[in-house]
Amino acid sequence: MSTVVIPLIIGLAFGWSLHKAGMTRYHKIVNLFRLTDLAVLKFMMAAMVVGVGLIYAFVGFGWVTLAISTPVYVLGNFVGGLVFGVGMAGAGF
Repeated sequence: MSTVVIPLIIGLAFGWSLHKAGMTRYHKIVNLFRLTDLAVLKFMMAAMVVGVGLIYAFVGFGWVTLAISTPVYVLGNFVGGLVFGVGMAGAGF
């Protein structure tokens, strides 16, 4: 049960913080793609740094163990992300 509830609570808290910080507003997203307002990018990068830091801290304290995952297909992920990003930018244009 906690494997579902805890990530759900974390996701809701992250979404709430995005909304409270104003990162879900249309002009913020558009200006990110125009490279005139990088607040959303900074917010997401800070969230990733905090998340990675917490994961390493939790593993270091022995509170969680990381399972061995399937191999990552770097080229496929890169191409997929590129297609997604171009589609998002095209839709915003």
